[in-house]
Amino acid sequence: MKSESSSEIDDGVTETAPAAATATRGPTDPDDRIVSLDVLRGFALLGILVINIWLFALPMVGWLDPTLYGDLSGGNYAAWFVSHVFFEQKFVTLFTFLFGAGIVLFMQSKERSDQPARRLHFTRTFWLLVIGLAHAYLLWYGDILVAYACCGFLVVFVRKWGPKRLLALGLIMFAFPALIYLLSGVGYVVSDAGTQAEIESQILGSFGAGPDEIDQEIAAYQGGWLEQVEFRASTVFTQQTVGFISETFWQLGGLMLIGMALFKWDVLSNGRSRAFYRRLLVAGGTTGLALILTGVWYRELVAWDTAQVLLLAYLFNYWGSLLLALAYVAGIMLLCRAAAGGRIETALAAVGRTAFSNYLLQTVLATSIFYGYGLGLFATLSRLELLGVVVLIWAIQVPLSVAWLQRYRFGPVEWCWRTLTYGERQPMRRE
Repeated sequence: MKSESSSEIDDGVTETAPAAATATRGPTDPDDRIVSLDVLRGFALLGILVINIWLFALPMVGWLDPTLYGDLSGGNYAAWFVSHVFFEQKFVTLFTFLFGAGIVLFMQSKERSDQPARRLHFTRTFWLLVIGLAHAYLLWYGDILVAYACCGFLVVFVRKWGPKRLLALGLIMFAFPALIYLLSGVGYVVSDAGTQAEIESQILGSFGAGPDEIDQEIAAYQGGWLEQVEFRASTVFTQQTVGFISETFWQLGGLMLIGMALFKWDVLSNGRSRAFYRRLLVAGGTTGLALILTGVWYRELVAWDTAQVLLLAYLFNYWGSLLLALAYVAGIMLLCRAAAGGRIETALAAVGRTAFSNYLLQTVLATSIFYGYGLGLFATLSRLELLGVVVLIWAIQVPLSVAWLQRYRFGPVEWCWRTLTYGERQPMRRE
């Protein structure tokens, strides 16, 4: 199961018209944008922190199964319930939609202006991979940039397919990990007690859920930076190799293809009717929530049996999140029409336009709060208190993003990425 992290990491390639791309042989001007994509990206970036805060602040088992670490009663249960139902996996789904759409946008933009689209795509994806590797090994094991880059190297080859074919292949890929979990879960349920105990022990062992392992994790992240680098290296390597091949590629790659299809159908660019978005909001919201809440009920039914939580109950949220994410897309598109040019749209768009910088800033702020080289609060705060930290980080990121874009054309990391991609220094300050 993959952590929830970054976005279609934006470098300004969301032009509003072909003329914007044909006017220059360099990168697309950041003022020529599809605002709805920026707003959706900003919304997604802020939302993923609600779940990523568990990865920053708790031992790994604390976000896999909340009964394995920490208090899960009263306000803490309410905090978990709201986070699980409305945030967990929904926002990484949105970001991955946008990453797929961003590949199509980037390639179309470069092809229209007779630039070497494929070479530029592979160059920018290579640098995304490099930044992701540094982020994962040096700062935080929950990085998703490496997975995005590796998927980006591959899914680009089907970008010209029609939306129906993209959607079909995307759903097949997305369903593959779910099928593996389903078969494993059924096998667990029908096995005898001894086999069940062995399976559960293997699952817990793979996530370091024993008391000694949890203590070692807490000691490492409350310790110094070098300790942490050494401790997380094996986890990161496993996620980026075995985890990527067996699960992450299929899940994220499938969502990228679905995002490509949605973009080609004008769903993400606010090109459909109000009635369409209203229907999508209702249909996706009701069916998605029904599945997710059924999953919560199932967890209670099996008394939070860890193996069933991770193999079977997980599936309700897996599919429900896809549907609820579509409802969120519809809601944001309707918001962009109802509040065009307003403060909410402006704030979310600013966060979206600086998504790459804000993603890494979330890591810097959170690790400075929880890791030993900062305040050292790892494994000390409750789930309810962690939501307060989320609001604090939002309160920093939103006004900072708005203020930054009043003076500069790109976020600092976006500027660096564009410069590396095009091989020449990009203008930073606004005229």
